[in-house]
Amino acid sequence: MSEGLEGVVAARTVLSHTDSAAGMVWVRGVAIPDLVPLGFEGTVALLWNGFAGDGLTGGTIRARFGAARTAAFERLTPWWFAAAAARPPLEALRLALAEQPDASTPEDLVAALTVAVGAIRRAGGGTAPVPPDPDLGTAADLLRMTHGAPADPVAIQALDTYFAVMAESGLSGSSFTARIIASTHASLAASVLGAWCAFTGPRHGGAPGPTLDMLDAAAAVPDDALEDWLVAKLAAGERLMGFGHRVFRGNDPRAEAMRTALQRFGPAAARVAFAARLEQAVGRAIARVKPGRALPPNVEVMAALLLDAVGFPRAAFTPVFAVGRSAGWIAHALEQRAGGRMIRPTSEYVGPPAG
Repeated sequence: MSEGLEGVVAARTVLSHTDSAAGMVWVRGVAIPDLVPLGFEGTVALLWNGFAGDGLTGGTIRARFGAARTAAFERLTPWWFAAAAARPPLEALRLALAEQPDASTPEDLVAALTVAVGAIRRAGGGTAPVPPDPDLGTAADLLRMTHGAPADPVAIQALDTYFAVMAESGLSGSSFTARIIASTHASLAASVLGAWCAFTGPRHGGAPGPTLDMLDAAAAVPDDALEDWLVAKLAAGERLMGFGHRVFRGNDPRAEAMRTALQRFGPAAARVAFAARLEQAVGRAIARVKPGRALPPNVEVMAALLLDAVGFPRAAFTPVFAVGRSAGWIAHALEQRAGGRMIRPTSEYVGPPAG
């Protein structure tokens, strides 16, 4: 038995491969840095090709997403908008996904998430939702629907990079959940809803917000006291959000892509510089508390800084993250339905003696 199924091969996939030693992820044979020029829609075309159509291109996906966002906006009900205003963002998005019909297509579900995230942000501020512009890409339209005005090209490029490099990450908890549900031949909408529910936990898609909290707390500590502050936290058994990863033991190529995008922001560039100093301080602190151990930064540090830089409050980080990651959930669900058996592991009984 393997606790947490670590090291257990649970699926065969053509979607992605991670080499932790080399510090690289390939999405259908394309390395993470090479996804950036493809953009989000191009990455989705790569992931979905053969599963949601043949010969898909970024232009095809962009057109499908634009039309689907228009349809998703028209389906927004007054009931849902009122509920979204009264609920935390994670709950409001769960309601939005629960309203999607079983016949929803892959593009319907990504569009529903995109439109709902923008509407949730507007509802939280007491303003009406902004209709989508089907001619825009996902990143540009989400920023526009959220902020009520066309976004700066630098912000659009940064968010597009984020969506592209974070769309697929192997058999994470949420993607595995999507595959389990799809293996029963439940609807694609059910798979995405289940994946979202798994995603909301603070050890998974809920990590960027707490990571920014930790960065803010660290920034308030004088530079000459930062290492001792970190040592005290580690000695007390506290988790340093944004550091440590089950797969990567060193540099994460997704974080590097985001770091490059962030360098184009004036104010954000200063926070990137602080994050680099913090990484060094964490390295020294872990060496003092647990010699021989490493605690490298994970992707959440750069993700948190990027989402903050493009104007999302931390309560919206997980919903925004889900817009990009939903492409991966859908790819896993489609792949599982195409050729996988129903997932049915066994358990080891450790309760009172039977009989």
